[in-house]
Amino acid sequence: MTTKTFDLNIEKILENWDLRHAVREIIANALDEQVLTDTESTIIEKKDESWFIRDFGRGIRYTHLTQNENQEKLSSTAVIGRFEIGLKDALATFERHGVEVIIKSKFGTIKTLKMVKEGFGDVVTLHAVIEDPIDAEFVGTEFELRYVSDTEIEAAKNLFLIFSSEPVLESTRYGQIIRRQSGPGSIYMNGVKVAEEVNFLFSYNITLLNAAIKKSINRERANVGRTAYADSVKKILLSSKNAEIAQQLSKDLASYQSGLAHDELAWLDVQEHAVKILNTQGNVVIVTAEEALSRPDLMDDARNCGISIVTIPENLRAKVANTVDVSGNRIVDITAYTQSYNKSFIFEFVEPESLSEEEKDVFSITPWILEKFGGKPENVKGIRISSTMRPDTNSIKKAAGCWDQDTASIVISRDELRSKSRFASVLMHELIHAKTGFADVTRDFETSLTMLIGRLCEGWIETSAATVKKSAIAPQSALPDRDWTDVRRSSEHYLPTTTQHKKPWFRFW
Repeated sequence: MTTKTFDLNIEKILENWDLRHAVREIIANALDEQVLTDTESTIIEKKDESWFIRDFGRGIRYTHLTQNENQEKLSSTAVIGRFEIGLKDALATFERHGVEVIIKSKFGTIKTLKMVKEGFGDVVTLHAVIEDPIDAEFVGTEFELRYVSDTEIEAAKNLFLIFSSEPVLESTRYGQIIRRQSGPGSIYMNGVKVAEEVNFLFSYNITLLNAAIKKSINRERANVGRTAYADSVKKILLSSKNAEIAQQLSKDLASYQSGLAHDELAWLDVQEHAVKILNTQGNVVIVTAEEALSRPDLMDDARNCGISIVTIPENLRAKVANTVDVSGNRIVDITAYTQSYNKSFIFEFVEPESLSEEEKDVFSITPWILEKFGGKPENVKGIRISSTMRPDTNSIKKAAGCWDQDTASIVISRDELRSKSRFASVLMHELIHAKTGFADVTRDFETSLTMLIGRLCEGWIETSAATVKKSAIAPQSALPDRDWTDVRRSSEHYLPTTTQHKKPWFRFW
């Protein structure tokens, strides 16, 4: 049997490497060979007390232990390896930890041994011992590792995406977005973990390795700095069209103002892209926190219709205003939603003469309500009854009335003519909107409503006091009947004769 030895010339041993890192290098080389040769999957298995890692590629040669740079790997974007020093580092780590390594291929069997460095009798270095092949027909390369624990093997496998339990959510031309499991997020490069991110929302596998990334991959293949891969992660996210990813990003946006969002949300263009993906899914409206507070009526209506409210920062609001999503549709912000909401009203007006006698009786109190309100506001041209309000709405709450600013009309649902109290409450409600312009559920509107209640109570108190005083000096008499013949004149609508009209300004109740 022919035996050859040569010095591996490992000048600096990676003292911070554990056995798992050495095993990782062997697995990485096997997976790279699998990709480069398009051969069978790598096998990692235990036989007796040894672990075996085998690929089915071209087989290792002793020259792979001497060259520094692999041109084949340099020209491929599908592998992570560039230099052969990873294998030599692994062999040195195995020797330091007392692991015996036997490498087998059709070109020979390789072992390691510490020997005196040629020409320097006082220096002992690690050498490779190459023996003749045991099987000239052997396919691929097999590493046998003796005296390595199962724990270290599993830890090494966990450094690869292919062996992890993290599911891939989406693949893009730049890489993959991976659902983060327990623990920190992982940064993979062609499937090999090179860094961890405690505050990332997802894990990532960068598959398009540019020159900057290749340059940043250090000898240890660990703890690669964020500056090396941040741009690639951003490109992966900006190429995403996955709804689940966008939804998770949008949920994280809600925590942005409080400083609890994950680090990807610090990138404004990622925030913008997430909004654009979400918009394509429909049933969302994009608002700022201030907009949501100023229009709680619209927010309630959206929720009642099953629409999700996505709260975004002010600076993002400026970027997405008047833009389109990834499908070319307009971003549904509060302005667009208001316009859509207004268009959802379709009125079929009912003239007073067409009302039933019971409905006419209820509608006849209109002049009295206007009087108690303090008179019809100057901007109100008519008070009308409609048999429909929002025929196609999915809201669980039906609109009882609205102030239609376009035609200066208060429109009340015919259903509210079932009782005088219901009709009176809706009409008073809409009169406040018409007079003040305040939206529902706002503090300004509530204040106006409270003041109206106060004025009404004041009037009733004065009337009651006068009645009591009068009854003390004169027999009780019934209040005179009010003449309601001017009802139509008081509620004159001045509207076109068409039976349908759209675009109300407010929705209430």
